[in-house]
Amino acid sequence: MEDMKDKKDMLENMEPSAEVKEAAAAAEEEYSLSDDRRVRVLSPGQLVMKRFFRNRLAVTGMVILLAMFLFSFLGGLLSPYDEDQKFYRVDVQAKDFAGILHNEEFRYTVGDNDLFKSSVHAQALKAIIQGNDSFEYNDNSYTLEKLTDDAYVINSGGKAVGIASKELVNPSTPDTKISFEFSLEALKAKTGGDKKFTADGKEYNIDAEGIITDKSGTEVAYVSQYIVRAVMSDVFFSRELKNQLIDAVESGRDSFEYTDENGVTAEYILKYDAATKAWDVKQEIDTKVFDTYSPPSKAHWLGTDRNGMDMLTRLMYGGRISLIIGFIAVFIETIIGVIMGGIAGYFGGWIDGLIMRIVDIFYCIPSLPFIIIVGAAMDAANTPSLLRIFYLMLILGFLGWAGVARLVRGQILSLREQEFMTATEACGIAPSRRIFRHLIPNVMPQLIVYMTMGLGSTIITEATLSFLGLGVRFPFASWGNIINDVNDTFVLTNYWFIWIPAGVLLLTTVLAFNIVGDGLRDAFDPKMKR
Repeated sequence: MEDMKDKKDMLENMEPSAEVKEAAAAAEEEYSLSDDRRVRVLSPGQLVMKRFFRNRLAVTGMVILLAMFLFSFLGGLLSPYDEDQKFYRVDVQAKDFAGILHNEEFRYTVGDNDLFKSSVHAQALKAIIQGNDSFEYNDNSYTLEKLTDDAYVINSGGKAVGIASKELVNPSTPDTKISFEFSLEALKAKTGGDKKFTADGKEYNIDAEGIITDKSGTEVAYVSQYIVRAVMSDVFFSRELKNQLIDAVESGRDSFEYTDENGVTAEYILKYDAATKAWDVKQEIDTKVFDTYSPPSKAHWLGTDRNGMDMLTRLMYGGRISLIIGFIAVFIETIIGVIMGGIAGYFGGWIDGLIMRIVDIFYCIPSLPFIIIVGAAMDAANTPSLLRIFYLMLILGFLGWAGVARLVRGQILSLREQEFMTATEACGIAPSRRIFRHLIPNVMPQLIVYMTMGLGSTIITEATLSFLGLGVRFPFASWGNIINDVNDTFVLTNYWFIWIPAGVLLLTTVLAFNIVGDGLRDAFDPKMKR
């Protein structure tokens, strides 16, 4: 007995080991089922979050969406460029510059518009070809004064009324005005071998090459059989440039360089056109143009588009537009669908029947043709680009509420017969309060899932419309109208940096929305196995 008593005292005096202490501490940390802290951990909202974050795929989708939001909304603020900022480069371009014709036909200079009309030109040419000295036309008599085989003066009533010549008198400066008398006397002097002539009360000198100068020696005009005409009406050719062009034609050269009075050097390319028997002149000059389809570089990480705008910046702002349109369109259709579906599900009867028939009508509306018609109407009305975005959001939201209404109605039909709704009726709560304070919150889990998955399809719809030219218009960017550049096969095959990044962002965002929607659906469903 004494031995047993001693052992008992020894056991009582022994201190528990470290493992025993840890086990006891862990047991004390366990919460009972009635502990408030345990109830908070197991609240419905936190339980849904816990289930959602256990789904690694759903968490990955959420991270992708967060990255897309930061890229679109924060990236545009950090970008050094604006959405519609254009960039330029200096490029050598060959532009149509002039046409040169060696005149082998008679050209007419009119002195009297009444006596030397276009119909008289034909009669004068006929008389020249037949070798006649005169002709009659419309009761008027005309005589031909031959200067050379290539120059004739047409007289009527004792005065010169026109000139038919293969050589023309051209001004040497844009301010010089050539009168009929000046042209007549200059041609007479040149064909007659004279060195001087008087016209308009002034005396002029003319050399054998047809260069005409005034008394001070300043060149005012010249006579030439070549016709040199600029493509642009506001461009004036100096005689020096004309001589360069004519020399190139006569020597058979294909090109030459010329430096104008401003010190600008340009190359001119000549090409003979056998159909018109003339030379087309193109000017190659350094030209400031849009930096179109520039490849990725240090300044532009994803290159530039066809308007010379930075592609990375356009993608940032385009994501902002696409996401905003998606969210606002889904918000509009959710608001309309919740109101209509809540009223139909709660009241039932003829109200339910009426609203459901309206839902059926909206289901039957061909959305894409309808939007195409509206887009064509906005084009015809020249609707501003910003206003088109608002119309697009309203149209997408207005056409998509029928599915939300049907979902809400179905859920409320099953909820309105439960005990808590009987209690609200017994307490005299108004129907509107019963619908929006007691029924709709119980439908929110299904609505959240529907809205999340609907965002992806709305963004795809917007991108499709913008690709077709019916959605967001320039200068605003969206991922859809950025991809619109690939309607050109050459761009599709040669400029991958134009459409692949936008396509990847669009695909990734829509896929992430669908993954998050699936994750939320699983998290809200308590019957799902974990």
